[in-house]
Amino acid sequence: MKYYIIAGEASGDLHGSNLMKSLIKQDLNAEFRFWGGDLMQNVGGTLVKHYRELAFMGFLEVVMNLRTITKNLSFCKEDIESYNPDVLIFIDYPGFNMRIAKWAKLKGYKTQYYISPQIWAWKEGRINAIKRDIDKMYVILPFEKSFYEDKHNYPVEFVGHPLIDAISDRVQIDEYEFRAQHELSEKPIIALLPGSRKQEIRKMLSIMLSVVDDFSDYQFVIAGAPSQEFSFYEQFINNPNVHFVSNKTYDLLSVSTAALVTSGTATLETALFKVPQVVCYKGGWLSYQIGKRLVKHIKYISLVNLIMDKEVVTELIQDDFTPERLSKELQIILDSYQRARFFLDYYDLEKKLGGKGASEKVAQLIYNSLN
Repeated sequence: MKYYIIAGEASGDLHGSNLMKSLIKQDLNAEFRFWGGDLMQNVGGTLVKHYRELAFMGFLEVVMNLRTITKNLSFCKEDIESYNPDVLIFIDYPGFNMRIAKWAKLKGYKTQYYISPQIWAWKEGRINAIKRDIDKMYVILPFEKSFYEDKHNYPVEFVGHPLIDAISDRVQIDEYEFRAQHELSEKPIIALLPGSRKQEIRKMLSIMLSVVDDFSDYQFVIAGAPSQEFSFYEQFINNPNVHFVSNKTYDLLSVSTAALVTSGTATLETALFKVPQVVCYKGGWLSYQIGKRLVKHIKYISLVNLIMDKEVVTELIQDDFTPERLSKELQIILDSYQRARFFLDYYDLEKKLGGKGASEKVAQLIYNSLN
């Protein structure tokens, strides 16, 4: 069968690649055409556009790039019609994907969505478009099933979180070799995960690095995103106790003592590696003010706290994200008592996420639905 997959971010590229691997096991004749990244391209098929060309962050950036976004939408529709797939699979990236889904449904294409838009946080009105335009929805967070089915009478499949597979299936590394390869000392490591887009990295990384001198017994290692070159990060590094590792986030987390993490999927990845963390977020003033008014009232922004429905990790948001607060919170999570608490909560979190096998479950459900 012919599968057309649209993933517009680094996390979507990861989950899309694992879904493609599982679909190949189900469908020996699977053909892929997709919007994604290097990981999906490594599986096989045709990469139409890389997510690096699609990542617009914040309301102002979206407005400034409306012409490019409109061109991408038109091109995507033409490309789908030319390919004529058996099914369209949308992975997160709702601003773009929901528009394509509306068009695709009118054209008679089968539409399936893997990793739901976060309409439980904002734009809940999108439920009407989802009911109208999406044939099947596969959700990865445990509370999403009751949100859709109990509140909105829309049946969905909870398949578990694909990060559990991605992390458990990774090749284990030798810590000594990792440190030697990246010229790291024997000091304990504090990982810095500033995000994947240039705009957010600029806002996050300088504040993260401001605490380096307060923790001279540790070394700080920046997790470089696969979408960015080292030359971009180099401008921020002016301390010999700061190091850089490109596209090795999982390896880095596996040997880290603590982490400073930009809010997003990375907070959940860090938790699954059982690394104590401080969650950070700072957006542009105007974008933050607009977002604050559009987002529904939710208690937390990090996936860890949302899933656990309590404050497992400290969140430093906007004006709270200062060098002083960050230094204080980092000191707290390095305390041995606090670390023990993190480990217990993280184990409970993993249980709630439903265990291994998300990609295989989704692939089987998609394949069966087409047959």
